Amino acid sequence: MVFSQDKFPLITTVIAVLNKSKTLERCLKSILGQRYPSFEIIVMDGGSTDGTVDILKTYTKKIAHWESEKDNGIYHAWNKALGYSRGDWICFLGADDYLWNNRVFEELLPYFIRAGKSDIKIVYGQAARVDGKNRLIKLMGKPWENIRWLVPHGMPLPHTGLMHHRSLFQIHGVFDETFQIAGDYELLLRELKTGRALFAEGIITVGWESGGISESSFLYSHKEIARARKKHGFHAFSWVWLAVHAKGVLRYYFHRLIRP
Repeated sequence: MVFSQDKFPLITTVIAVLNKSKTLERCLKSILGQRYPSFEIIVMDGGSTDGTVDILKTYTKKIAHWESEKDNGIYHAWNKALGYSRGDWICFLGADDYLWNNRVFEELLPYFIRAGKSDIKIVYGQAARVDGKNRLIKLMGKPWENIRWLVPHGMPLPHTGLMHHRSLFQIHGVFDETFQIAGDYELLLRELKTGRALFAEGIITVGWESGGISESSFLYSHKEIARARKKHGFHAFSWVWLAVHAKGVLRYYFHRLIRP
């Protein structure tokens, strides 16, 4: 791997947004407030009508590129963003996400250096799952040595805030736009079925607001994970996959029963 700067590799943060004027500015400020000196922001808006575009206009001078037009889903938006990205490392956020503190990029720097020396293309920390009032629900993300065996069975590491070295896309291509929810898992599976990831121990990278598309459509998400597994030569179903799926189904219907 070759960094564009010897000391501070450029980090691209891609934000996909659609009608999220209530949370977009928080996401932007969490990036712009980073103490790290080398980053850029790319925002792909799917044609918002709620004031999101007005916020983007306000921050135009601080955003490397933004556009607002109808797209064909989140992976189409991300793929378009990759065409504008200049970063050595690239991460993807939703407008409901935000960097956990102003030192996240700075704290990840030693892990970027370690990854470069070991030809590792994926660096990740923990994602703090929070509710609508920013109250912590759960920390997601465990050391690679503990979860690598789970990769063929489903997504074992949080994708929001995860850092992709740009060579990952040069080697494996872009996101498969036939997926609606599990395209991030399918892309990572291309690398991680034989490669490695590096866990940034002790670093919370993002706050991740509960209630995204993968949660609200979890049944379809599991079907897409099965399709991704099959695409890469694994059996579509496994006992681990079935156990996770069954747990998700039970949790889903339990919450429906108790919901007023």
